[in-house]
Amino acid sequence: MLATMKIHLTPEQKRALELMHDTTRDSRVCDRIKAVVLASEGWTSQI
Repeated sequence: MLATMKIHLTPEQKRALELMHDTTRDSRVCDRIKAVVLASEGWTSQI
């Protein structure tokens, strides 16, 4: 069983991550940023 972890981001943190996502060229970093933002919005991964 996987434990879910709720991530809480302030609006400023979310904007900073979105800006970093738009400006970084490393696709692995972009994927990690997307995962954090989506998790903060309640999305879960399905295996």
